[in-house]
Amino acid sequence: MASSGKMEGPSAPALRRDPYEVLSVPRDSSDQEIKSAYRKLALKYHPDKNASNPEASELFKEVAYSYSILSDPEKRRQYDTAGFEALENEGMDMEIDLSNLGTVNTMFAALFSKLGVPIKTTVSPNVLEEAMSGTVTVRPLPVGSSATGKVDKQSAHFFGVTISEEQAQSGIVVRVTSATQSKFKLLFFEQEINGGYGLALQEDSQKTGKVTSAGMYFLHFQVYRMDSTVNALAMAKDPEAAFFKRLEGLQPCEVSALKHGTHIFAVYGDNFFKPASYTIEAMCAKSYEDTTQRLKEIESKILEKRNDLRQFETEYRKALARFQEVTNRYTQEKEAVDDMLRERDDIHSSFTTERTIVNSVGAGSSSSRYPTESPENGNIDGKDKSGKKKWFNLNLNRSDKKA
Repeated sequence: MASSGKMEGPSAPALRRDPYEVLSVPRDSSDQEIKSAYRKLALKYHPDKNASNPEASELFKEVAYSYSILSDPEKRRQYDTAGFEALENEGMDMEIDLSNLGTVNTMFAALFSKLGVPIKTTVSPNVLEEAMSGTVTVRPLPVGSSATGKVDKQSAHFFGVTISEEQAQSGIVVRVTSATQSKFKLLFFEQEINGGYGLALQEDSQKTGKVTSAGMYFLHFQVYRMDSTVNALAMAKDPEAAFFKRLEGLQPCEVSALKHGTHIFAVYGDNFFKPASYTIEAMCAKSYEDTTQRLKEIESKILEKRNDLRQFETEYRKALARFQEVTNRYTQEKEAVDDMLRERDDIHSSFTTERTIVNSVGAGSSSSRYPTESPENGNIDGKDKSGKKKWFNLNLNRSDKKA
C-alpha cells in the first residue's frame, strides 16, 4: 500500500514511507499509542536538538508528516483504504513549533491567526525535554481549588492534582480559562519509568463567549473534544459543505478515567508574543452529578446528530442537484415564453393598413411604408396650404387710413 516517490510541498518529506512504519506502531494502534510514539520521535529528531545532524531534520519532517495522517481519523481511514493516492488532493496541515520560528514568520503566523486562518502549533521541545527529564517544578493543585497565573509564551506551568480512590470513581474535571482571551494549551502528562513525565493529552484553548477555555473530563464515559481547524479547512475548500463538516471535528479523548494518586497537568503559553493569563481549576464530579449527566446526554445527542447530518448531506446534495436542474430549466422556459410572446406581437403588428410606395431609381428600387392619410382641402400630401396665419402670427385688420 505504501509507495515511494517525491512529495509535493515544502513541509513534506523527500520520500514517503508507510506512516505506521515511520512511527513504529502497528496498524491497529490506538490514538494514544500513535500520539505517544509521535511525541517521543519528534523530541528525538527535533532540529534544535540535532544541529550537527542534517538527517535529523528530514526524519523530523517525516515523523510529523506521518503523524498528520494517522492522528486525523478521516485521513487515516483514507490511507488505510487506498494509500497515499487517496491523500494526493488533501491539504496536509502541519503543526508548527513557534519557538523555532523567526520573528518575521511569527508575525505572519499571528496575522493569519487573527484573520481566522487555523494555525496548528506544537509544544516546544524544550518543555517536553524538561518534563521527560523530571526537572520541572510542580505546584500542588488540590481538588476543589483553583490557581491563577501568567505563563510566558512557549513555556509551561506544571500542577500536581492528587485524587483519592473515591474521587477517582466519581470522576475528575480539570479546566483552564482566560478572561483576557489568551491562547494556551492544557497538557496532561503520564509518569514515565525513568521518573519523568511524558505528554499524553493536549487540549488547545477555544474561544467560548468572552473567554478562552480548555478542559479535560475524566468521567468514565467517552467525552469528545472539538478540533475547530476541521471546520475552518472545510469552509475554505467548500463553504457550502462547512455546515455538514461542523461536527466532523469531534475527536474522542484518549483517556476517560484516572486512577487515584497524583496526576500532572500543565498550562502552556501559546500566544505569539505575550504571556498568557489563566485560571486553572480541579473539580470532583461528585459535586456536579446533574451537570455530569447532562454532559453525557448531550455528547450522545451530538454523536447521533453527526450521523444524521452525514445521511442528510447525501439527501441535500441530491436535492441541490435537482434544484439546479429545475432552476436551469426555469431559465430556459422563461426565455422560450418571452421569445414566443415577442414573435406573437410581431405577427399581430403585421395586420395593418399601411401601403407600400415603390420608388424606382435607375435600375434599383426602394420601397417605403407609411400610413395612408386623407387629403385635406384637395391637397394630396395632406398639408394645410391655407393662407391663413396661425393665431400667434395674426395681423390684426385695421385701417391705416384716417377716416
